[in-house]
Amino acid sequence: MAKKHGPTIKDDEQYEELRKQGMSKEKAARIANTPRKEAAKKGGESAKYEEWNKDELYQKAKEVGIEGRSNMKKEELIDALRHH
Repeated sequence: MAKKHGPTIKDDEQYEELRKQGMSKEKAARIANTPRKEAAKKGGESAKYEEWNKDELYQKAKEVGIEGRSNMKKEELIDALRHH
C-alpha cells in the first residue's frame, strides 16, 4: 500500500512511482493529481512545441513556473518545458 502524502496528492501510488522514476515532487504531484480519464482524453490534442510560437511557449513556461524564461530562445523554452 502506498504511503499517504496528504490531501494535496490524489493518487499516492502513482506519485510514489513517478518519484522513483526521478521526477521532481512538483511534476509527480501534477501528474498524480490529474484524473486518469482526463489525462487520457488530453493526450495528442496539443501541437508539438516546435509548432508553437515563442510567445505561446513563454506563456506555457510562465504557467508551469520555469525560471529564467524571459532570457530563453525558442529552442531553450522547448527544452525547458520538456524537462520540467
